[in-house]
Amino acid sequence: MTPFMTFQAAGSATRGAVGAVSRERFPALLLLALLFLAALTAGAAQAADRKADRNAARKTALVGGRLIDGFGHRPIANSVILVDGDTITAVGSLGALAVPDGYDVISTEGMDVLPGLWENHAHLMLTGHSDYPHWHSTYPDRYADEIMPASAVQLLLAGITSARDLGAPLEASVSVKRRIEDGTIPGPRLFISGPFIQHRAYPGTEGYRWGVFGAEDGRRKVRALAEAGVDIIKLIDQDAMTLDEAQAVVDEAHKHGLKVIAHSHRPGEIRRGLEIGVDNFEHTGLTTAPGYPDDVMQMLTERTATGRIAGGPLFWTPTVEGLWNYKHTVDNPEKLDATCWHRGLKADTIADIKRSISRPGQLGYTQLTPLRRPTLKHKIAQLREAGVVFLVGTDSGIPMKFHCQSTWNEMDVLVNVMGLPPMDVIRAATYWPSVMMGVSDKWGTVSEGKFADIVAVHGDVLRHINLLSRVDFVMKGGVVYRENGDVVETALAAR
Repeated sequence: MTPFMTFQAAGSATRGAVGAVSRERFPALLLLALLFLAALTAGAAQAADRKADRNAARKTALVGGRLIDGFGHRPIANSVILVDGDTITAVGSLGALAVPDGYDVISTEGMDVLPGLWENHAHLMLTGHSDYPHWHSTYPDRYADEIMPASAVQLLLAGITSARDLGAPLEASVSVKRRIEDGTIPGPRLFISGPFIQHRAYPGTEGYRWGVFGAEDGRRKVRALAEAGVDIIKLIDQDAMTLDEAQAVVDEAHKHGLKVIAHSHRPGEIRRGLEIGVDNFEHTGLTTAPGYPDDVMQMLTERTATGRIAGGPLFWTPTVEGLWNYKHTVDNPEKLDATCWHRGLKADTIADIKRSISRPGQLGYTQLTPLRRPTLKHKIAQLREAGVVFLVGTDSGIPMKFHCQSTWNEMDVLVNVMGLPPMDVIRAATYWPSVMMGVSDKWGTVSEGKFADIVAVHGDVLRHINLLSRVDFVMKGGVVYRENGDVVETALAAR
């Protein structure tokens, strides 16, 4: 979550004012969280059984479209994809792969067919409101039952079948993740971080930011997150921590099989992140400097070279579209009037968000955006030269960035402004996220044995990437949620 303006971390007076979770309160809060999470498991097996029964009865064939499978291979014309329950059982082409009896055939003629998209940097507890203090003081009690489920279904209907939720209260995050997994509510497959781990929490953010008070405290908090069921650790302000504290967080996360995502707002954050071995950087920096310093570039190049031999790639989620498109939004705020972001939200919530963004050119949050925008092309070029592997992510949910719009906007900017090849950007939103999260055996490509997470659009996305702004077909786990551009309301309701 990156305030375009100054990010509160920039103010040293802010740091240390409040501990994220005080040492005295942490054990009690953790006990309450674990009791809450234990309660969530009641009935989960029954819900999973019901979901399995529904999947077992469904056999679908997607026939005729051009398949872009996520591997980067030459697209397959006139493709045939067989789905049995929630799994892809065969992939081929007309004339080579027959559709067996008993399959429901869905025509994808004239369409490009892709793996379900990933949003790699979302905040489900946010829905575009511009006033964070107001939002976080008004809506915490609605996160788990209104706000985050609404964000989830909006992402799903935009073709996002997997999402990384990077920063939210632990109980709400785990609750929404498990309810999606159980089939109680619709949404993408969630990979959650729970609260940020950082030097100290900023005032008023203690519910979703945990401060670190020494190396052992850092290890203890990572263990608590791991035991609660998070999928990844999010580390910010690592340059404000001692080296021992930051290293302890990363080492403990890796001990539990969790990768570490870190902010890269300042050169110092990047240096410290590389020193301690983080796996994935987020953002392109808060500064208005024209590029990354030479020493940072040298460190990045050395890390990516090492990663090709051992340790895996260095991943980077640049989140550039919010900065790049800000001027376009101010000049033409009609996109803010889209109703896709209303789905799942109560009328008073919608009205509150509308009021907060009624003057898009006057938001304090975006004060420095015009100065940061000119740095983006050069920074992206530097990162490409250094050899990082990009992931598509947007900071979805921050002011004026709605979950139903953000991901395709990012892909459009990466292709049509930053000059990345369309196939590379598609892989950054499909295959590479599954590799980063260690789940490429299940998701990320349209291939035999993978879960049936598939989207399709009319037209040629390799020439016109922004066709993804209107996804015509969405399947997640073999269930069709959008067909011929229309939402399949019964699929959303049949939980």
